[in-house]
Amino acid sequence: MPGGVASWSGARRVRDGIGAVCVAVACLLVPLGVLAGWAALGLADTGRYVRTVAPLAGDPAVREAVADAVGDEVVRELETRTTGEAALGPFVRDAIESFTRTDAFRTAWEAGNRAVHDAVLHALRDDAPSGGPVTVDLAPVTAQVKQRLEAEHMPYAHRIPVAHTEVPVVPAEEVAGLRQGYRLLDAAALWLPLTAVALAVTGVAVAASRRRTLTAAGSGTALGGALLALAVAAGRRLTLADLPDTVHRPAAGAVYDALTATLRTASWLLLAVGAAVALTCRLTGRPALRRGRPAPPAPPAATPAPTGAPVTAERPR
Repeated sequence: MPGGVASWSGARRVRDGIGAVCVAVACLLVPLGVLAGWAALGLADTGRYVRTVAPLAGDPAVREAVADAVGDEVVRELETRTTGEAALGPFVRDAIESFTRTDAFRTAWEAGNRAVHDAVLHALRDDAPSGGPVTVDLAPVTAQVKQRLEAEHMPYAHRIPVAHTEVPVVPAEEVAGLRQGYRLLDAAALWLPLTAVALAVTGVAVAASRRRTLTAAGSGTALGGALLALAVAAGRRLTLADLPDTVHRPAAGAVYDALTATLRTASWLLLAVGAAVALTCRLTGRPALRRGRPAPPAPPAATPAPTGAPVTAERPR
């Protein structure tokens, strides 16, 4: 009997160890799978991307950044093509700032973002090697700005050039690395979630203490969601800190928040669901564990002597 009990206890420990390893790896893959899915399925879809950034056309920081960038470029072109008109700068900037509050600007904002996203996505998905940077032609956006300024009778608005200028959006030296990263994320977005689910199910099924393993899986999922939320917050801080001084940081922060809104929601959902599963298993599993635990074998009891029986001792011969 002692040998059977030791063998049974050893088998339980082995099964629990295998289950713990499977659940631990699954909990590690869950936040990575969510991150890969967000990047490959959310950011890589042009329609979803444009719908995400479209509301930013009404953000004051974004409007100010666009007015400064476009105004500086227009003034620079005017100064090179028109002599003695340097005083037009403030008027041009005021007109462009007023334009950013109109519906035409929202249309131009969506068209510009769609053009940039299409160009970048085409470069990432193109198998042919490219030695140059990823560029986009923003002439249609400039044409809408010029048309709006002419409608408001802005002086010299008709002189604003609408040339088809290729504006680089991704440097040539970064195209190859981004292309490899995109392909890796595209594959990870499919296989990481499937692998995490398979490992979690296998770990719970193999473990002898299934309820305890399920509690650990819920706790690990909640921890992964919390770490993912912290990573998003840390990424925002690092992204804004690494931007050059010429970039409008409030506008960049608004764009970052808009693009990562789905990722933040997913991280909090993982945290809530994992915590709920762990708490439910912990609260409901204790009586069941006690009832299901086999009782240890009782030691053999000595047979008592009958009451009143004479006790005889054998004399040594």
